[in-house]
Amino acid sequence: MNGKRRSGFTLVEILVVVVILGLLATLVIPRVVGRGEEAKRTATLVQIRSLEQALDLYKLDNGFYPTTEQGLESLVSKPSGMPEPRNYRDDGYMKKVPMDPWGRPYVYRSPGEHGETDLFSYGPDGAEGGEGKNRDITNWDE
Repeated sequence: MNGKRRSGFTLVEILVVVVILGLLATLVIPRVVGRGEEAKRTATLVQIRSLEQALDLYKLDNGFYPTTEQGLESLVSKPSGMPEPRNYRDDGYMKKVPMDPWGRPYVYRSPGEHGETDLFSYGPDGAEGGEGKNRDITNWDE
């Protein structure tokens, strides 16, 4: 040898680093991956509460909730049909009706089966009912 040392990593050092990264990934990834659906469920509940507040303001002004047929769009623009809202705010009650975090419209029923109004999302599976992660997110259960 000429007295020069080669700089760099040996194969063993690289393998040790890869194993350590693999162990960290095994511990961290399962905890992070499940958070996406949990975050969407939380966002859905927040949006449902916001829609409920706007519906309550609508009722305070007009004495009744919009009908199922008039729908949540009644919060954005004055609905037609009966019952006619006589004290509807000029700028409405919301700028726009949000979609649920899965990109689908919220389901609104008035009168509701569980209260004056039923407001819910079908959740990740997009079908009514469901259990566990696929259960509906409602204004009467949460």
